Amino acid sequence: MPAFHLRLAVLPAAIALLAASGALAQKKYDIGATDTEIKIGNIIPYSGPASAYGMIGKTEAAYFKMINDNGGVNGRKINFISYDDAYSPPKAVEQVRRLVESDEVLVVFGPLGTPSNTAIQKYLNGKKVPQLFVATGATKWNDPKSFPWTMGWQPSYQSEAQIYAKWLIREKPDARIAVLYQNDDFGKDYLNGLRESLGGKRTMIVAEESYEISEPTIDSHIVKIKAQSPDVVISFVTPKFAAQTIKKIAELGWKPLHIVANVSVNVGSVMQPAGFENGQGVLSAAYAKDGTDTQWNNDAGMKRWSAFLDKYMPDANRADSNHIYGYGAAQTLIRVLEMCGDDLTRANVMKQAASLRDFTPDTLLPGITINTSATDFGPISQLQMQRFKGERWERFGDIISGDAGG
Repeated sequence: MPAFHLRLAVLPAAIALLAASGALAQKKYDIGATDTEIKIGNIIPYSGPASAYGMIGKTEAAYFKMINDNGGVNGRKINFISYDDAYSPPKAVEQVRRLVESDEVLVVFGPLGTPSNTAIQKYLNGKKVPQLFVATGATKWNDPKSFPWTMGWQPSYQSEAQIYAKWLIREKPDARIAVLYQNDDFGKDYLNGLRESLGGKRTMIVAEESYEISEPTIDSHIVKIKAQSPDVVISFVTPKFAAQTIKKIAELGWKPLHIVANVSVNVGSVMQPAGFENGQGVLSAAYAKDGTDTQWNNDAGMKRWSAFLDKYMPDANRADSNHIYGYGAAQTLIRVLEMCGDDLTRANVMKQAASLRDFTPDTLLPGITINTSATDFGPISQLQMQRFKGERWERFGDIISGDAGG
């Protein structure tokens, strides 16, 4: 056969071989991913003292069901495996080991709580398993050099505390501040952020009172704080204790300026149990929309959120901001998985998570976007001050960027 005809005969086979090898090269999987499935692991307190946050996990599960009903991510269905850790670090370690070693998930997504995430961080980084979009604002999640497999999602607690410090220095420079904080990494991170941000004005803090998460009530701590005669109280506490604090301050007939951490501004699980009449004028900061605020009735993103609840969580309490949080975090994870294409390795998941540019989940406030890089694992760093009025939060002032780093 002439050489020219030989080349023609070989060419189709060569093209087919190249196409096949190209297809194989395009698809890369680690444990937890296949042509048809992506296993996502999660731990969250469905029971225990922080069980109010369990609704985040339920919302994420419902969101992934919606994604699956619409064809999945690049044709792959999400297998969401979520376990209760009861807000207990030892239980968190046990459940995460189960997710990684028995369930063989690709990613541990949205594990909640600073103590629990602290307990699992070294294990997951040692295993090179993404600890992705953790549901806690501790500043240490933004440390890609030391912990390249851990990334936060919400604004850091220190950045949030910095915003409160800036506001107080400007609006109440002579304030006498009392701080109530949870005696663990969560509360201490907030407290450290406030101290550092006040700088030379740190003497404004006249009382620092801690409580244990295991305490059934913190009423005695409020009485002790009142005895120091502060005119500002800042509560770096979880929802159950935020409701107790607001209610007890009102019962004492005391009227300090009260600032509550963003993690405890839920209308349904904090403000309503505390009594709307007791929460009037309480301040906080926000980065997400309020599902009960009528100003978002014609907002495209919130229309999608509302339609999601109608179909997948019809009995949901729209005053529960955990539905907003869970939806936004899940939407961000889906965006990352879409960016991964057919390269569903753990390394690529982290690479894409660190490559988000001006991504705006449906539930974030206008002007607040998600941005990450190889050196910045803090997706959200902006907040806006808000005041509780009537039965909802009202935002005021400009969007403020916190610059507390990892």
